[in-house]
Amino acid sequence: MTQGAPAPSRRQTPGQPAAGPIAPPPKLRRRPALVVASIAAVLLGALVSVWLYTSSSVTEPVLATRVTIERGQQITSGDLVTVRISVDPALHPVAAADLAKVVGKRAALDMPAGGVVTSDAMADSLTPPAGKSVVGLALTSAMMPSGQLRPGDNVRVVYTPGASGDLPVVDPETIAAQVVSVVTSTTGSAASVVNLQVDSSKAALVAAAAATGKVALILDSQEH
Repeated sequence: MTQGAPAPSRRQTPGQPAAGPIAPPPKLRRRPALVVASIAAVLLGALVSVWLYTSSSVTEPVLATRVTIERGQQITSGDLVTVRISVDPALHPVAAADLAKVVGKRAALDMPAGGVVTSDAMADSLTPPAGKSVVGLALTSAMMPSGQLRPGDNVRVVYTPGASGDLPVVDPETIAAQVVSVVTSTTGSAASVVNLQVDSSKAALVAAAAATGKVALILDSQEH
């Protein structure tokens, strides 16, 4: 080949397109906002995992029963023990630091040995206390002050014998009582059940009167 002569051209096969210059590969454009968002998502996932682990592994000292405590029994310090558990707030467990507030209270229900002590398992006193009884009366709105009775109200139970139309007794005997609860009927009945706390010596008389359906309640003043 003579120096300076042009290079021989590549023959083009019939039907084959002419070969052009090879295009360089496309450059990948980085998006900083997307990179930052990806890193933030990874960090957030890591933080959530750490929080879930620590929240499930953190324990707190609470009170539990060393022995079985029966309903109505007075709670002593020897009945209780401190344990550490992962606390579920829905259980309302009693913290170990509140031991002094628990000792001396009454068990509102049976507390088996090894169980966590909860705030609703205790009471300052039981209902009914010693010397008292609870009697339920099914009363219509005409037999009690409508919409006025509340737990703790002082009332009197009046026995109202006699046929319809008879004159009432001038000075009927009444029995002092205290309202424990009022349960409104959900079965369509017109009567509501009023649970009354009375002296145990009068409980049978009130129950017998209630069975006849001839009783009424008088709401007395709550002022002392």
